Formats: sequence, C-alpha cells, structure tokens
Amino acid sequence: MALTQLLRTPQLCASLRTVSAAQAQPKAVLKLSNLPHAAQTHRLPARRARCYGSLASPAVGAGQSTGVTSVAPPPFHLAFPVHDLAAAREFYGEKLGLQEGRSSKTWVDYSLFSHQIVCHHVAGYAASNSANAVDGDAVPVPHFGLVLSIPQFHEFAEKVKDAGVHFIIEPHLRFKGQPGEQHTMFFQDPSGNSLEFKAMANPDNLFARYTHIES
Repeated sequence: MALTQLLRTPQLCASLRTVSAAQAQPKAVLKLSNLPHAAQTHRLPARRARCYGSLASPAVGAGQSTGVTSVAPPPFHLAFPVHDLAAAREFYGEKLGLQEGRSSKTWVDYSLFSHQIVCHHVAGYAASNSANAVDGDAVPVPHFGLVLSIPQFHEFAEKVKDAGVHFIIEPHLRFKGQPGEQHTMFFQDPSGNSLEFKAMANPDNLFARYTHIES
C-alpha cells in the first residue's frame, strides 16, 4: 500500500485525531483545594476578616518582609475550664468580639483569629496562677494568646481597653534592643485564665535562639 493511501485509512485518521485531542487538553493543574490545609498557600480566611474587621493582616509593601512563611499553619485547638459559661460568653463573645461556633449546655467554642478555643464549664473552677519574672514583669503562668502584627496589637489593645477589661500587665514594649523585642499585654477572663497578646518588633526573631539574662 502506498504511503499516501496509508495516511488516508480510517483507522490511522481516527488515531491521529485522538492524539491531537489529547495534546489539546490543558495540563493538570495542582489546585490548593486538593492539598492538606497545612500545605495551602496562606491567605486570610474570610471568616477571620469578618470576625476582626480591620484587624486582618495589613498589606505588605514592596521590599518588606512579613517574617512569616507563605504556608498557613494548621489551626490551633485549645480547650480550658471556666466557672461560668454565661460570663465566658460575655467576655469572649462580646468584649473580645470573637465569633462563636458550636456549643452545648456545658461548652462553647470561638474563633480566635481562626484558631479554635473552647470554654468548658467546670463548676467551682478558679484558675490558680503562679508568676514568673520576665523583664521586670510578674508574668502569670500558665497563659495563652497570639502573636500579632504591630498594627493588630495596638488595635486589639484599644478594643480590650474600650471593653473595660482590666490589664494585669499594661500594653508596653519589653526586651528593648534585644532580638526578642516585643509589644505585650496580659489580662484575665472571668474565671482567672490569663491571656497574653504580643507583637514582635522583628517577626523574623520570633524563634530566635538566644539566652536572656534577667537584670
């Protein structure tokens, strides 16, 4: 059979059309929705923005560094006891403005910058805090909170102050001139659980390894 006749056979033409169609298909694209949460590129969740409004991450200018990797860490989960669920709701939901999630008669959870905290009712509970000297402050231990950006820190501090929350340690700058220089503030919920919110002067130094010597 001549080559020109072979190229015109129905079987070969059908095969060539199949190959051409396959080549025309777009290559597979790796979608973020198919990745585990921890591997997705970081983007501020809409829920977080709704919950905190302008406390959303500020824009970063050209040449500036956020000090944070582009991969979002998985949400943190923390459950802790409270002596009064109604008082906890007023504090976390109304005063701090956290978005309430699931709840029952004995517990309620909130979104803390898209991290999950859960208040569990324990009758008669009263937090017993010890203190540790940190750069001249008697820091209550244990405590929990978040590391914010500096604009977020100052805005949140004003929000807490306007809500009438009493500061155990007023917002201020500590470790001045050191790698760990940071803004910090401490306050307690109605059950005596201590919270700290801080903002690093240089976010890249959050996990900087050095030894601080108390004066």
